[in-house]
Amino acid sequence: IFLTMFIAILSGYLFPKIVDFWNQFQSGTTNIPIAIGLILMMYPPLAKVKYEEMRFGKGKGVMDKSLYGTSLVLNWIIGPLMMFALAWLFLPNEPGFREGLIIVGLARCIAMVLIWNMLAGGDNEDAALLVAINSIFQVLAYSIYAYFFLSILPGWFGSDTSDIDVSMGDIALSVFIYLGIPLIAGMITRYIGLKRIGKEKYDNEFARKLGPTAIIGLLFTIIVMFSMQGKQIIALQFTLFRVIAPLFLYFILMFLTSFIIAWVLKFAYDKTVTLSFTAASNNFELAIAVAVGTYGIESEQAVSTVIGPLIEVPVLISLVYLSIYLKKILFNLDGTPKSINS
Repeated sequence: IFLTMFIAILSGYLFPKIVDFWNQFQSGTTNIPIAIGLILMMYPPLAKVKYEEMRFGKGKGVMDKSLYGTSLVLNWIIGPLMMFALAWLFLPNEPGFREGLIIVGLARCIAMVLIWNMLAGGDNEDAALLVAINSIFQVLAYSIYAYFFLSILPGWFGSDTSDIDVSMGDIALSVFIYLGIPLIAGMITRYIGLKRIGKEKYDNEFARKLGPTAIIGLLFTIIVMFSMQGKQIIALQFTLFRVIAPLFLYFILMFLTSFIIAWVLKFAYDKTVTLSFTAASNNFELAIAVAVGTYGIESEQAVSTVIGPLIEVPVLISLVYLSIYLKKILFNLDGTPKSINS
């Protein structure tokens, strides 16, 4: 993954015409190659979800209801406010880059989180539900949130505000492409697979063979996305680090905050991991689409949104390993949390 990121950025810098090549496949604010990569990336974990066993609020107990409620608070109150504060702290005199970071903070994750959750041993079923909840909230509330955080809240601090027009239709289309298509494909695959080869063979053999597809989709997405902005990323130099710092802190702080809250609430390890990654990740594709559609592909806002996954990918890979390490310290062998005294 790191090697792919390096090659993609370098190729975008050395061969600027690669941007024109990828832009041939642009449809509106949707880049078709990136959409294909994301769909391939999300399909395997969604095909592994045990939809036949999912019962929202029934059979799983009160603990799961607490999980969903905690996730909503972390994703739609703490997360946006934390990114807003960090963006202003590090970029008080750079409104373009600052607005790009705020746009990233408002776009809650519906894609890569399934990969990180799967690698860290999280609960696939809960991850799918939390992703679905985030998707619904994004369709209903993203345009309202964007208007508030970019056009109203800065004015309370005596700063210039930004005009932004984000329609619910554009957000709904983005959610359908990047979540709806792989979700439908995953559900159909599972139901047909269970009927034809049985649950045991599907889970132990077929689902495992789908795993590499997710990594291939991730690598392909990285190649397209980073090569398109390679020249701008390298040209930013010092400003790049001012954008990286709040992003880096955001991912770390959101993950650790969520992890500690989940552990204090005595969630099992798999649910703790799921809650933490869904809170710490962001829907970079939606953020990029909004920034490009509103401010233009060459804008500082668009560059900030592209830098987001550049930092998110390596940081969250590291957090996967941190999760596995914390499991040994804070959780029993069966995944239940250890007591504070122990």
